[in-house]
Amino acid sequence: MDKIAVKGGKKLKGSVSISGAKNSALPVMTASILSAGESRISNLPALRDISTMGRLLENLGIGFSFKKGKASLNAEKIIKAEAPYDLVKTMRASVLVLGPLLARTGKAKVSLPGGCAIGARPINLHVKGLEKMGAKISLSDGYINAKARRLKGAVIYFDIPTVTGTENLMMAASLAEGETLLENAACEPEVVDLADALISMGASIEGAGTSIIKIKGVRSLSPLDYKIIPDRIETGTFIAAAGITGGDIEIKSCNPDHMVSVIVKLRETGMEISHEKNILRVKGPEKLRAVDVRTMPYPGFPTDMQAQFMALMAVADGTSMITENIFENRFMHVAEMRRMGAKIKIENATATVEGVEKLKGAPVMATDLRASASLLVAALAAEGETIIDRVYHIDRGYEKIEEKLMRLGADVRRVT
Repeated sequence: MDKIAVKGGKKLKGSVSISGAKNSALPVMTASILSAGESRISNLPALRDISTMGRLLENLGIGFSFKKGKASLNAEKIIKAEAPYDLVKTMRASVLVLGPLLARTGKAKVSLPGGCAIGARPINLHVKGLEKMGAKISLSDGYINAKARRLKGAVIYFDIPTVTGTENLMMAASLAEGETLLENAACEPEVVDLADALISMGASIEGAGTSIIKIKGVRSLSPLDYKIIPDRIETGTFIAAAGITGGDIEIKSCNPDHMVSVIVKLRETGMEISHEKNILRVKGPEKLRAVDVRTMPYPGFPTDMQAQFMALMAVADGTSMITENIFENRFMHVAEMRRMGAKIKIENATATVEGVEKLKGAPVMATDLRASASLLVAALAAEGETIIDRVYHIDRGYEKIEEKLMRLGADVRRVT
């Protein structure tokens, strides 16, 4: 099992390019199910989750090839409308095949999803929405079984905004009969990216990026030819890495418009952040200032940046409070940061972080994707060597991150 070894204390300098967004690429890949033809997607990151989704689509009968950021997906025929447990268990985004499979073939059998252990991400909102559109759904032996001759448009209200729920139902509604209204929909850039991809296929969608999305169903869709947006969480992680090391870096191929809440908060810590078009210039201060933050649905501060922000606050001047409003169990990185000398107390959904002068290198273990990124960020500023175990988590969401950090001057290596 691979590990990453980091010797801290190096100020990051130079430039880095951001990869395509994993959380956009996965739903856009599943959108290929909706069209009987060959779709092409570019700016795909080379990640474990992309490979897993490719295998899942191949299991359905879709031809999949992927090389140098470009993928071809031939969905001329769907041979099997089933997503088995062996493929779904490692990646929660696998549930995104449910809506398009049901819309295209009239049936779907999808294993209940797995993935990072960061708390419940209920798919009941997906199921309730599809039932409103006329699907007959049952749960048995850990599988969702769905049938519908043709889905029908409906007014669907989400009790809480759900990104994958919004995406699943938006894809399903694109081939449904009549008009579907999604209320209290998720507003994330990845939802907008999927909507843009569907529109390029011939779908009729209005309001993506707002809380109300209107979809007028069509009879058929054309194949995809689409480029994925940059990954805003990878962008934020490199901003944090520059900040914690007092570095000075240029971040290319990013979208600063997707980063407003993160940039505002990180500027409050004393970081200098400027941008021009798709380039960010980031300079870390001599000493970070403690700042409070609360995670919220987009456009608020993203839960996927909470752990990396905590790493910054662990060495900031003063005491900060970090409140997690999206997922329970998303403070599992705290125990590992404490091994590095961080002073963090947890009470309910709030972490109180008292900044220390220096973190110390230690053997630590990644528990989920963003926790692994936060430990890597913390290790860049720690005294001595940190060995991060279970880095398969980080490989799910960051493309060649150790190579990118090495090019910025970090002392990082992968140990096999």
